[in-house]
Amino acid sequence: MARRPPLLSVALPSDTGRVLSIQSHTVQGYVGNKSAVFPLQLLGFDVDPINSVQFSNHTGYPTFRGQVLNGSQLWDLIEGLEENDLLHYTHLLTGYIGSVSFLTTVLQVVDKLRSVNPDLVYVCDPVLGDEGKLYVPQDLISVYQQKVVPVATMLTPNQFEVELLTGLRITSEEDGLKACNTLHDAGPRKVVITSALIDNKLLLIGSHKKAKEQPPEQFKIEIPKIPAYFTGTGDLTTALLLGWSNKYPDNLETAAELAVSSLQALLRRTVEDYKRAGFDPSTSSLEIRLIQSQDEIRSPQITCKAVKYR
Repeated sequence: MARRPPLLSVALPSDTGRVLSIQSHTVQGYVGNKSAVFPLQLLGFDVDPINSVQFSNHTGYPTFRGQVLNGSQLWDLIEGLEENDLLHYTHLLTGYIGSVSFLTTVLQVVDKLRSVNPDLVYVCDPVLGDEGKLYVPQDLISVYQQKVVPVATMLTPNQFEVELLTGLRITSEEDGLKACNTLHDAGPRKVVITSALIDNKLLLIGSHKKAKEQPPEQFKIEIPKIPAYFTGTGDLTTALLLGWSNKYPDNLETAAELAVSSLQALLRRTVEDYKRAGFDPSTSSLEIRLIQSQDEIRSPQITCKAVKYR
């Protein structure tokens, strides 16, 4: 019987890695895995997507159709990979998850992957809502708080999600840093509040706890406001943070600078292209120009600088 060829991403490990990405999928447009897989591939990763939902388009359109994966179907896929010795991943990435049962299965996936590779990096975007509005059932919040946050390596919530996870109101930068410390105490070594509107400024606040006995290194990046609303930017931001923090594992500031600068260049291109097509980009939510922004993803110019907190 012929010998089965090795899994080359394991047999010949690269300086990037192999990512299992469990997120939503749309046939058209760029959200969830459609927003995360391609950028990670451009940054050198092998990416295996599992689509938690498969919809015709994102839910902001007048209608959408499709299917939702349940927890047992997710586990079926994991068992299929395990039966063929295909479960060696360096990274797990999760985004929008719509039910407690699916999230509970994701926790089983974390355990299973770490039994194969104890050094697995779990990057979790706890998609709960935005601007005061919940996107998911209320009972997911406690599961994230009690079970998901403790096993995550990096957490990338927005302002509203941080408030839900910590119970702290964020009205100042100091509140943001305190919330990061609260999350560090629960588990993750890296916390990035991807967007927080404070004193009419849009900020990214990052925090990296390198050792238990040391205070975290913390910083902010002021994000230029673009007068338009985009879909898929949170999913893209988390993917870029995964990619760049893998390249700069001890320098979260540089990773965040590259991620934010890359995103800003892509969003500017998106707005310009809608204008060229004769559409006012401030009047509707926009699909991002992901494919057209490959250069800005692969090798961004740093335009947004981190400022360290003392």
